[in-house]
Amino acid sequence: MKNSSVLRLTLAALFLALGLLLPFLTGNDRVLGSMLSLMHIPVLLCGFVCGIPFGLAVGFLTPLARSLLIGAPPMLPVALAMAFELAAYGALAGFLYRRLPQTPAGLYAALVLSMLLGRLVWGAASYLIFKAMGQAFTLQMFWAAAFLTPWPGILLQLLLVPAIVLALQRARLLPLKD
Repeated sequence: MKNSSVLRLTLAALFLALGLLLPFLTGNDRVLGSMLSLMHIPVLLCGFVCGIPFGLAVGFLTPLARSLLIGAPPMLPVALAMAFELAAYGALAGFLYRRLPQTPAGLYAALVLSMLLGRLVWGAASYLIFKAMGQAFTLQMFWAAAFLTPWPGILLQLLLVPAIVLALQRARLLPLKD
């Protein structure tokens, strides 16, 4: 295994651990957790730092593992839908970051597109899960849960993720060499 693969795997494991631990900062309060979306930050960072496959895997595993280990978020419908959302975040962040210019504008574009498309994936997954459970998932529910409730977390992600990625770029730690 190449050194960069070992480094990516190690960093992905650390991002997974952060995704499991950061939500404890909200005291596992479901409303505050939905508002701040702290689990999203390490997944997005994993996509930017480690790339598509690791971002996808960490994104998919984090909410499922947290649900199994801690019971929060609840597996159905929340953690399962989040698994698809965060997998999209991680994969898209990795994909777009490597395709767009390595500039602050390119970084913000990759982040915003990843967040928007990930929320659409979450909406589609939620719709299918709710339908399978014999419940309705309305457009109003989508807008409230995807944009209105988590607006503080969206703001936090827009502030923290680029600051961290840009600091890693300035320190010449990104992009990781293959």
